[in-house]
Amino acid sequence: MSTTPDDLDGRFTLLTAVARYDVLRTREALAGPGDEDEDEDEGEGAGAGGPGDPEGAPLARGEALELLALGEVIARKALYGRQLSVRSARRVGASWSQIGAALGTTKQAAWEAHKRWIDEQAERDDDPGHWGWDEDAIAAPHALAGEPGEPGGPGEGEGPEGREGREGREGKGV
Repeated sequence: MSTTPDDLDGRFTLLTAVARYDVLRTREALAGPGDEDEDEDEGEGAGAGGPGDPEGAPLARGEALELLALGEVIARKALYGRQLSVRSARRVGASWSQIGAALGTTKQAAWEAHKRWIDEQAERDDDPGHWGWDEDAIAAPHALAGEPGEPGGPGEGEGPEGREGREGREGKGV
């Protein structure tokens, strides 16, 4: 059985990957130090609780590798969902400053990450097993994302502070 993120990606949804990760991570945490059996390669380890106590069993090599690969699968799926949420926020009129703040980053970094993600989706159109965007489909997300310096883009067309900065100055009589 292969334990690469690419192999596991198609077998797990985000929810099922997190559930399996949690099971393996819990077993890893509950196995006492020195319970590892380095000769085990696949299957359930025989740990502190013995073969009848899977929660006390240390991870076998294959399971430890699966845990690592699942961590990457979860990160990838969460990033994909994050970018879909960014697109939804743009669709309902959120500025890049607002999106950046919600992500704990700058508007420029949020915009660049989203633009990179859009471009990666276009590149994946020909990858087997992946649903990417063709040239026609890529135009709408690019238009929604905007460009630096355009209204709605990272520069929001209104100087370094963007629309929020102007509204703050206007409200204070500046």
